[in-house]
Amino acid sequence: MNYGFLIDNRKCIGCHACSTACKSENQVPLGVYRTWVKTTEVGVYPDVTRNFQVTRCNHCENPPCVRICPVTAMSQRDNGIVEFDGDACIGCKACMQACPYDAIYIDPDTSTAAKCHFCAHRVETGLEPACVVVCPEHAILAGDLDDPTSEIARALAKHPVSVRKPEQGTAPKTFYIDGHDANLHPTAAPRPDAMMFTEVVGEAAFEVSVDPDDPAPLKVSPSGSPIRTPRAQGTPPSPIRVSAGRQAGQMVQLAYNAQHQVPWHWPVPAYLVTKGIGAGVFLLLAAGAMLGWFPVSGADVAWAGLPALLMLGVTTGLLVYDLERPERFLRILFRPQWASWLTRGAFILVGFSTLAGLWWAAELGANLGLIMESSVAGARPWLAGLTLPLAVGGAIYTAFLFAQAEGRDLWQSPLLPPHLLVQAITLGGAELVFLDLIAPLSPELVAAGRIAFTAGLVADLFMVLLGELGVPHASELAARAAHDITHGRYRQHFWGGAVALGHVLPLALLAVGGPVPAAIAAAAAIAGMYFYEYAFVMAPQDIPNS
Repeated sequence: MNYGFLIDNRKCIGCHACSTACKSENQVPLGVYRTWVKTTEVGVYPDVTRNFQVTRCNHCENPPCVRICPVTAMSQRDNGIVEFDGDACIGCKACMQACPYDAIYIDPDTSTAAKCHFCAHRVETGLEPACVVVCPEHAILAGDLDDPTSEIARALAKHPVSVRKPEQGTAPKTFYIDGHDANLHPTAAPRPDAMMFTEVVGEAAFEVSVDPDDPAPLKVSPSGSPIRTPRAQGTPPSPIRVSAGRQAGQMVQLAYNAQHQVPWHWPVPAYLVTKGIGAGVFLLLAAGAMLGWFPVSGADVAWAGLPALLMLGVTTGLLVYDLERPERFLRILFRPQWASWLTRGAFILVGFSTLAGLWWAAELGANLGLIMESSVAGARPWLAGLTLPLAVGGAIYTAFLFAQAEGRDLWQSPLLPPHLLVQAITLGGAELVFLDLIAPLSPELVAAGRIAFTAGLVADLFMVLLGELGVPHASELAARAAHDITHGRYRQHFWGGAVALGHVLPLALLAVGGPVPAAIAAAAAIAGMYFYEYAFVMAPQDIPNS
């Protein structure tokens, strides 16, 4: 069996019966939707057409939300239904980022992910989904796509159909007869200041001639108060008309839709920075100790490793804090779903933090005389060799997690893994340069940190301007997000924060020389890195997916 939906837009009247039936059947709280009717208006008055589209989970053949879920809360049944388990969900919101259709929301009552599940509890007993039963026009069909005798299969064979975002490769199984481009494409209609059922933004007045003998027609303001307009005695009344203080600025207008909240906020860009610092410091320490590029002493590891480990601890804290159900965090470790890079990244971070912590503890013990220094010095290349790949993994695994977030096209960049590695080296070098003011690091380590910091700033600026944001993007959504970073809502974060504060100022201060300017440069670079990550994380989430 292979269940799917067919929506006949020729019959849909936009009554919202499917939406209310879905809420009633599944006890969906106010403010969130599993099924809703998107409405667009095309044309200019008086030649305007209104288009309706029942919008919901597509129960994709290739569902990205299932792959990214770290605890198997999202799953695909043998009959093709994409199901969710609220009792297992930890509220990481990764499935919301993976869905290219904005079909998943966080239930405000349970703080777990939820969506249309094809009324699986009804299907199991031989009943149709509630939305199908309640539709007064029989505009919604549901059934087995693999059964040629089913009504939905016969309708699909008879009529040309379309789906939402076929280019995503998810193979959606919600089909539309007479689907309109204005509804199918999320960016076809600009986001309005107000929509149907909401307060109108901007002044508009409605003038209606009521009585031929009345000397003044009645003008009604948007607030509902009547306004009398004088008219000369004997002047014939004007025909009934509507006049507004503003006109539609486009041929396509969004009248009604239901967007879900932006899933990830400031903790995610902050975690990218703290993780980059912790990974970058140990990456440099391990490279020096194992490859012999520069001498690394036990005191260097003890002094530089402590703030790096603290940053890794902050990273874990930010990850847990961002969960809707933080008390369920350990489920990532105890019931992992190994296809998810959220799970893989958690194990990489645990392994990296554990091994780096053991190395730091051994070096600290040797410095305090608790362990024979010769024993630690002999084991140092081995400890560094084991730490180095985990440090690299800790730096770059987020790139593969972002790649699984298929609803955000800007994050699907093949340049992202090396870019995160460059950022980690830059941040690690920045910490070493900053610590030179307050910790007795060896001159060789500080010099290596300064080189890594300077080279990293140049490479990172090059990769941002000419790589991530400067090249043409493969999709409209990625191009829109990149434009919002460089010329739109986040341009000040980017040009003022990331470029000027985070790169130009640090390079100028490093050219001045001296430990104090270098320390200021390090602090500015870390702040600038946060501004960039904030814009990079937030901009794609502002592009509508429904």
